[in-house]
Amino acid sequence: MSGYLFKNVIILNCTGENPFPGDVLIEGNKIIKIARNGGSLKQKNIQIIDGENRMTLMPGLIESHAHLSINNTDDLTALGRIPPEEHTLLTMQNARLYLDHGITSCISAASAKPRLDIVIRNAIENGEIPGPRLLAATPWLTVTGGLGDMRTLHMPKVDSMAIMADGPEEYRRLTRELIREGVDIIKLVISGDSFVPHAGSETTIMSEEEVEAAAKVTHAHGKRLSAHARSAKSVKLCVRHGIKVIYHANYADEEAFDLLEANKDWLFVSPNIGFTAIAAYEGSDWFTEEQVQSMGFREELDSAIKGIQELMKRGVRILGGGDYGFMITPHGQNARDLDHFVRHCGMTNMEAILTMTKNGGEAMDMPNEIGQVKEGFLADLLLVNGDPLSNSKLLLNKNNLHTIMKGGVIHKLSS
Repeated sequence: MSGYLFKNVIILNCTGENPFPGDVLIEGNKIIKIARNGGSLKQKNIQIIDGENRMTLMPGLIESHAHLSINNTDDLTALGRIPPEEHTLLTMQNARLYLDHGITSCISAASAKPRLDIVIRNAIENGEIPGPRLLAATPWLTVTGGLGDMRTLHMPKVDSMAIMADGPEEYRRLTRELIREGVDIIKLVISGDSFVPHAGSETTIMSEEEVEAAAKVTHAHGKRLSAHARSAKSVKLCVRHGIKVIYHANYADEEAFDLLEANKDWLFVSPNIGFTAIAAYEGSDWFTEEQVQSMGFREELDSAIKGIQELMKRGVRILGGGDYGFMITPHGQNARDLDHFVRHCGMTNMEAILTMTKNGGEAMDMPNEIGQVKEGFLADLLLVNGDPLSNSKLLLNKNNLHTIMKGGVIHKLSS
């Protein structure tokens, strides 16, 4: 066989246009030809995959906030205690699980140990293990007392998935060190979080001097930055210092929205509301009602929803997925973000799907290669039993994925 022909499929190309019937020819790792509305393509010496005029062909999903090295945990210190060898295997298994669920690309939002993402990325690229395309990130880089700092004065050596540093000189050294090891992304934790005592989500814990030091080194090396940035001030720091993917932004104020809009040609916001939405209304197995109220999950969700709606009005690109791998957001449920966007934020199903396809391809710096079904693009494709535009939860069940293809290679083909 010299290629594949997806025949009699409904093409959801994720350019924003409505689906249409057609055939799609794959040769090597690329989409070579698309025939619309009954047009014919050559069928010699190729494998035909028949969509029976009812299956939807769409791009593979792109996860914008991946934590492949987290084990659906509720305990960051337990995560830190996993030996490196076992942790590498765990991360490898999650990489395959993501591909099994139709996620063909990932932007990592932090590795649990400094080199886990790097090793897995390299093994995937070398064809040694199955997994999505991966941009490898550092662990959370945070300040003393920030998210992930589980130490206390009487137990100063407690590990989690964070590296603590204080002051611009420490951030310069640490950023250089991690870039030397081979990361694609420096991940900063600029704001607090509802899980951090005395440093909640509206607090900005990292100084501008620290952010600037890390950013200057990263930009000088031609790498990219992302940031945990819930507070309004932290969002502004992200924009001022060229941080490409801004996570959360759920307490952005008018000035922050103005900055995001003015720079929307190069940045992205990945709200990651799944954890908060589930904790607020479906988390009774993990949080008491008193904890839900004291940690402000519902108020934080309301603020995030208003922020997402404001970003939509202003045309800022929004990314789907995020913070899967924790106890209430297990790996493989990433596509649930599509339903969160539709149900809570008022997105159409098309708008929601674009957050994990077209927008994701642009955020991966591959706008002309992935995230859409177009001639010349890489053949990262899903053949879906059903219509994702009529059911925002359809992609949650991997059994609905008839075919999964990454780079022209079949990962799954149902009989």
